[in-house]
Amino acid sequence: MAYTESEIKEDISSRSKNDLPPMYKVILHNDDYTSMEFVVQILVNVFGKSLEKATQIMLNIHNKGKEICGIYPRQIAETKIETVHHLANSKGFPLKSTMEKE
Repeated sequence: MAYTESEIKEDISSRSKNDLPPMYKVILHNDDYTSMEFVVQILVNVFGKSLEKATQIMLNIHNKGKEICGIYPRQIAETKIETVHHLANSKGFPLKSTMEKE
């Protein structure tokens, strides 16, 4: 049985969407104790943001209460959160990070 080009493309596109792992938004939350400089440091070092983008995200966290820092597969999201909490705890900051399924 021969397939048309559009049938093949449709099958590939629907299959690849279903085969992708679910993605999770990693969110940082505002608090009254964690310094803005530390949040920027986290965004640069853990999430790979540029200094400019990190500053913009930090201001959103400060003004809106929380902000998405990245979207990752579950294991990577969990690792990012663990890293944030470990680094924050080591500096005495209560910085909170959570994840939500996209």
